[in-house]
Amino acid sequence: MGREAVETAFADIRAALAMLNAEMDGCGSEPFSAADPLAGLADGCLDILAGVREVEAGFAGLKARAAVKYADSAQAIAPDMPVQAQEMAVAAEIGCVLALGPRAASAFLSVSHALTTTLPLTLAALQAGTISWQHARVMADEAATLDPAAAAALEAHFLDPAVPKPPTAAAIGEMPAHRLRHKARTWRERHHVESIEKRHAKGVAERRVEYRPDQDGMAWLSACLPAHQALAGWNRLNALARAAQGPTEPRTLTQLRTDKFAEAILTSGTSATFHADNSAGNGEEASDSDGAGAGTCAGLLSPGIRAQVLVTVPVFSLMGLTEEPAVLDGFGPVPPSMVRDLVANGADSFYRVLVDPRDGAPLEIGRTSYRVTKAMRSWLRLRDGKCPFPGCSNNSLGNEADHLVAWHHGGTTGISNLGQPCPKHHKLRHTTGWTPTPATKNQPPGWTSPTGRHYKSEHQDWEPPHWPSQLKLGTADFLHTAQSPGEDALERFLRARA
Repeated sequence: MGREAVETAFADIRAALAMLNAEMDGCGSEPFSAADPLAGLADGCLDILAGVREVEAGFAGLKARAAVKYADSAQAIAPDMPVQAQEMAVAAEIGCVLALGPRAASAFLSVSHALTTTLPLTLAALQAGTISWQHARVMADEAATLDPAAAAALEAHFLDPAVPKPPTAAAIGEMPAHRLRHKARTWRERHHVESIEKRHAKGVAERRVEYRPDQDGMAWLSACLPAHQALAGWNRLNALARAAQGPTEPRTLTQLRTDKFAEAILTSGTSATFHADNSAGNGEEASDSDGAGAGTCAGLLSPGIRAQVLVTVPVFSLMGLTEEPAVLDGFGPVPPSMVRDLVANGADSFYRVLVDPRDGAPLEIGRTSYRVTKAMRSWLRLRDGKCPFPGCSNNSLGNEADHLVAWHHGGTTGISNLGQPCPKHHKLRHTTGWTPTPATKNQPPGWTSPTGRHYKSEHQDWEPPHWPSQLKLGTADFLHTAQSPGEDALERFLRARA
């Protein structure tokens, strides 16, 4: 019955596909909506897309299991074949069946093996259709260098329903895979058994520039270098490109950015020095340099042009009492030594932002006038990290503060009523039926589409800061000391510790 059952199952699947295509072409037994056929068809197409996504995921799980079962069977059939030859033969067979090249077939087999042996929750979610193959591949990639216990912890954090999650946390299947990769990498860096300082030192030793020819007389020139330098350089190019825009400039922002890059590496460029301009962090807002928290690397590009990079670092890590990673806006976790070096070598200002020691989230502030202050913009950048539109990765430096409930409709200028969409999604909000929605008792914050569907906004995964083991006072004591007014809570806490 085995082969016959498989053929029958796939025949039924093909029949179902034909039926769904007929429904989409309007040739079904009845329309999606008799009252409004066009609107009903549009809504029906979205239902079909949602169903296809779920079924595709289930098929991806089936493919992974079939590939691993085949590999195990092939090994059992020819147990004396050398391991390397066996792997090559299996990858070649699967590559031919799936029309994949040797490298792609090997990569597919590697992910499939990880799913079926060390990532059971990921495989179950894939088979259930709640995540896609791309999500599963991210989990396999991020778990690849972890020991079994750490891989299980990573998987449980995102997929185990028994693990407590904040109410704002979106299910990983509700965000694009590239956003999951950012979140998974952030969690992995914070919980990796090996210090991020050691891993970063190895990465710095392997820094390099690569050249790759492309089509049409073009080529790629890329560099792998420390994250704060790469991001500062990227923001510097953006700043230069935006400064060059104008009514008489025909080049696009992308073209300008590319031309500025070529100009920088082919000429002496600017003679500006690289220094730090810190702009937000852990502690209450102030402009003194003993702030507990975050910084920005900035290249002084030309008069009036500064490229900033927001770096958030827990106070105890900045003081060298813990080795908890800092967070580089638009990138993710980086070694705390990177930020200590920025502070020690030219940080010319610090704004402190008090965070909740229970979960690490920035605390609320507000304002009674329409104008959004610089401090509030910094707070928004720290809170959101990126554009809040589902799936968007535009980081906070280029985004625009926006009232969720319009000022003229009674909305306040408090942080809870402010978002920071990127220019594209800010325009989407004001020129189409897409609207951002604050949280309610029954719904998380997010966006509502013109069809009435609600999509969750992605929030940062805040975690409580690490407390140094040598501190005798605990979180509860610190919170208690923070209640008395007039004196900086951190200073009182450290004085009490001493």
